[in-house]
Amino acid sequence: MVTPSERAWRTAREVPDPELPMLTISDLGVLRGVEVAQDGTVVARLTPTYSGCPAMAEMRAEVAARLRAAGFPEVEVVTALDPPWTTDWISAEGGRKLTAHGIAPPGARQAPDRGTEPVRLPMPLFRPPASSAVPCPRCASPDTEEISHFGSTACTALRRCHVCLEPFEHIKDL
Repeated sequence: MVTPSERAWRTAREVPDPELPMLTISDLGVLRGVEVAQDGTVVARLTPTYSGCPAMAEMRAEVAARLRAAGFPEVEVVTALDPPWTTDWISAEGGRKLTAHGIAPPGARQAPDRGTEPVRLPMPLFRPPASSAVPCPRCASPDTEEISHFGSTACTALRRCHVCLEPFEHIKDL
């Protein structure tokens, strides 16, 4: 028998991301939790990919609508900013879906150095080092270049493959 919490989770996890509809908010790692309180209220926690994410309002509304349609009359969708979202939260399935749709998924981030040296951020912020290889999602060649640090969303960069000559978006490593 499926518990109300499991049913609520299964319902919320299927909400598609408005900007990358091939992904669910669970694939993207934006859905951080779903609980059913003692009084029956469903509380869903979402973490935006970045603080100004314009898709959050639509995600909150869609999560609430689907949970209500699934029989949960009292729904609260909260934004959780701590810990902040990182591309590490994109699931392996999410990475496969991105690649299948011609978008290069982010690479694994390196653990931050916890030594005594001050943190020095590269400028401009979030630009990958020139040596970072982003394989082409179409032909898998690592011979690619960034042609614009900004793609269709703030989370993506535009790249081009030198082998198949196709342009593609890359989810920035954050």
